[in-house]
Amino acid sequence: MISNKIKTFCQSKGWWYEDYTEEYTNALKELKINLESDFAKFYLHVEDAPTFYSRQKKIYQICWFILNSDYQLDLNRTHDALKLPKSLIPLDSFEGGAGYFYDRENGSVIELELGEKLTNYQNGIIEVKWETFNSFLEWYFEL
Repeated sequence: MISNKIKTFCQSKGWWYEDYTEEYTNALKELKINLESDFAKFYLHVEDAPTFYSRQKKIYQICWFILNSDYQLDLNRTHDALKLPKSLIPLDSFEGGAGYFYDRENGSVIELELGEKLTNYQNGIIEVKWETFNSFLEWYFEL
């Protein structure tokens, strides 16, 4: 469940919608996202534009990107180029060689960047991690 902090924040911005489209539901199903997850609840109900901006970084409105870009191709390229497990979903464009990734298997979010952080991750050492998507969002939106 999305925290009240996040819901209230999104409502105050005019981003929260009670209803959502079947297209968005199907987009998340394409990624094999559990529709009861915090990740799904956020992306089904929250939208402003194709991206959200906070902490000097944009993150995707994932459903919009799935429907309006070559997100699946980008996803496959990212997994191949960075040698990442298929469970990781990029939340941004990895601009500047750094980005956030949602793990659809355990609901956590990690931050990776080229170089030592990526090498450490590939060796099982995770330096920056949010245990839940909610905790990531609260950090990201500075709530």
